[in-house]
Amino acid sequence: MLFPALPGPHAIAVMLLTVVALALFMRDQIPLETSSMIVIVLLTLGFELLPYVSPHGKELHSIDFFHSFGHEALVAVCALMIVGQGLVRTGALEPLGGLLARMWGASPLLSMLFTITIAAVLSAFVNNTPIVVLLLPVLISVSIRTKMSPSKVLMPMGIATLIGGTATTIGTSTNLLVVSVAADMGLRRIGMFDFIVPAALAGATGILFLWLIAPRLLPKRSTPLADASPRIFTAHLRLPADSIAVGMTLSEADEKAGGGMKVLRVERGEGMYVTPFPDAKLKAGDRLLITDTPNNLKRFEKALGATLYSGGVEVDEDNPLKAEDQQISEIVVVNGSPIEGVTLKDVRFIDRYQLVVLAIHRAGKKVTSIGKGLGDVELQSGDVLLVQGPAEQIKALRTDDQMLVIDATADLPHTNRSPAAVMIMVAVILAAAFGIVPIAISAVCGVLAMIAARCLNWREAAGALNAQVILIVVASLGLGIALLETGGAEYLAKVFVATTFGARPLVVLGGLILLMGVLTNVVSSNAAAVIGTPIAVSIANQIGQSPEPFVLAVIFGANLCYATPLAHKINLLVMAAGGYSFGDFVRVGLPLAVIMWISYTGLLGYFYGML
Repeated sequence: MLFPALPGPHAIAVMLLTVVALALFMRDQIPLETSSMIVIVLLTLGFELLPYVSPHGKELHSIDFFHSFGHEALVAVCALMIVGQGLVRTGALEPLGGLLARMWGASPLLSMLFTITIAAVLSAFVNNTPIVVLLLPVLISVSIRTKMSPSKVLMPMGIATLIGGTATTIGTSTNLLVVSVAADMGLRRIGMFDFIVPAALAGATGILFLWLIAPRLLPKRSTPLADASPRIFTAHLRLPADSIAVGMTLSEADEKAGGGMKVLRVERGEGMYVTPFPDAKLKAGDRLLITDTPNNLKRFEKALGATLYSGGVEVDEDNPLKAEDQQISEIVVVNGSPIEGVTLKDVRFIDRYQLVVLAIHRAGKKVTSIGKGLGDVELQSGDVLLVQGPAEQIKALRTDDQMLVIDATADLPHTNRSPAAVMIMVAVILAAAFGIVPIAISAVCGVLAMIAARCLNWREAAGALNAQVILIVVASLGLGIALLETGGAEYLAKVFVATTFGARPLVVLGGLILLMGVLTNVVSSNAAAVIGTPIAVSIANQIGQSPEPFVLAVIFGANLCYATPLAHKINLLVMAAGGYSFGDFVRVGLPLAVIMWISYTGLLGYFYGML
C-alpha cells in the first residue's frame, strides 16, 4: 500500500508543532508548565495570524483552544484532585498504614501481596501520590524490622499503583482525558467500569510479576532512608556572646562538648573563614560548620551554650518556634515538591511551615558549599532535612502529599472528619458509576461537600491543584483539536495503516498499544494519550473496526509508564526513597511492560472479537 499524500499546510504545521511539543516535554531543563504554555501560545497565535477553514467551510478560531481550560475532563481532574486531598488532610488513609504495619510482622511474603494489591485497588479511585507517600515510611519501617531490603518492596509497590490506575476512567487523569476526547468525537461515552475486566485480568498478571519475580530482579540497594543507624547531617552551630566556648581554642571547645565534634570550617563575619586548626581561638558570633548525627548536634548545642540555626534565623527563647512540645523530625524533598530546586530562603520555609531546618543530609555527599547559611542551599530531590518545630506543625506536614515525613514522634494524621471524607469520596464514585450524573459534576459536588464538612478549607483546596497537570492537559487538548480539525490525525492514521498494511486488526491494535507505551515513557502520558486518541479513532474507521477497543488501547498503552524513572513522578519518588538506579527500573519495568502489552492486546482482542 502506498503512503498517503501530504495534507495541507496547516496540518503539516500542527504535526511539526506536535513533534516540537514532545521534544519540549522531554527536556528536564525546561519546566513542564513552560513547555505547555509555549505550545498554547504557538497554537493560538498561529491560528490567529493564519486562520484555517476546512473544506466544509468550518473555521477553526484561535479562541477555540482556550475552551480547553473549561473542558469537562479538566474540570473532573481538578475536582478529583481536591476531593482526594480531603482524604489525605483528614487522615482517612491512616488506618490502612497501621493495618499493614501489623500484618508485615506476621507474614512478610503474604503481606507484600496484600500491600501491592491494596495499593493497586486504591489507585483505581484515588490519586496514587498520597497512597505512595503513605506507604513508603510504613514499608521502610517493616523492612528494617523483618531484615528485608527495602529496595525489594518499594518499587513493586509504586508500580502497582500505576497498574491499578488503569482500571477505571477516574484512575488517572490520562484515562479521563481519553474518554472525554473520544466522547467529544461522537463515540459512546465509556463508563467508569466498562473496561475494568480486561484491566483487572491484565493487572492480576502484573501484580503476580511484582510479587514473585520483581524482588528477585532487584539488587539490594543501600537505601538512605532505611539506614537504621543515625545519619550524618551538616549544620551550623552559632556561638552567642554568653557561650562558654567563646575565648576557647577549638580543641578546648571540642573537649568541653564531650569530644568528637567534626568542624569543617569556622565562619566569622561576612565571607570570612577561619581554618579549623585545634589552636584556633573562637569568638562570639562564630559559626561552626559541623557534621554529625542529630543527637550529637543537639548535644553540642547544649554543652557549648550554642544555637543550631538555618538561614540566619536563630532558635532561642525569643523565637516563637521554640514551643514546649517541640519535636525533631526528618522529611524528604520529593520530586514535584514546592521546595525542590529552590533554597529555603526563597521558599520562606520558616514562614510557610513554621519549622526550622537544623541540618541537611544529601545521600553520598557532604553539603559543604553552604555560604552564608543552610538557607542558601538549593534543595534537590532526595535531600533529607532535619527540622525542628511544634508537634502540631510536624503533624500537619504529614498531611501534605508533596512532603514525605520519614521520622517523627507525631502519629499519622487522623481526625474525626475522616469518616465524612470517605463517605463523600464513595458518593462521588457511586454517583458517576451508576450514571446518576457525569463524573465532572459528581466530583464538583464532592468538592463542595468536602468544604461544607470542613474536611478542607479553600486554601487547602487550592493547594491541591497542580499547575503542571492543568497546563499540559490544556496544551494536549489543543494539539488534539488542531490535529483532528486540520486533518493531521487522519493523515497520521493513514500512515500507521499503510505501515501495517495487510496485518490483522489485532496486530494493528497491538501496534497502537506499543506506540503509546513507547511515547508515555519518554513524554507525558497525558500528551501521548490526548494526541493518540483522534489518531486511534481514525485508524479504527479506516480498517473498518469498532473505535472503542482502539480508544482503550490508547488508555492501556499510555499507562505503561514503568520502564524508566522519568516516565511518571511516582517512579521518581520511589527512586529517591529506595536508592534505585536507572537500570533497576529498566530491569523490572521493561519485562513488565512487555507482559502487560501482550496481556492488554490479547484481552482486548478476546473481548472485542479480534482473535
